[in-house]
Amino acid sequence: MKAQSKSQQRAAGAALSAKRGETKVNDLQGASKDMYDSMSEDELEEMASTEHDGLPDEVED
Repeated sequence: MKAQSKSQQRAAGAALSAKRGETKVNDLQGASKDMYDSMSEDELEEMASTEHDGLPDEVED
């Protein structure tokens, strides 16, 4: 799954960093914490690697 916004991409990157042990899980909050709990490392890597050119800053609900 590709990221739909820059904020979603950043949250996936933070969650991926925690999955890999590069940052502390306790430092995660909000969407990145939810992503850490519910997504695999492969899913997070795919979302975090989305090309960010042309992505909106945030997606409106």
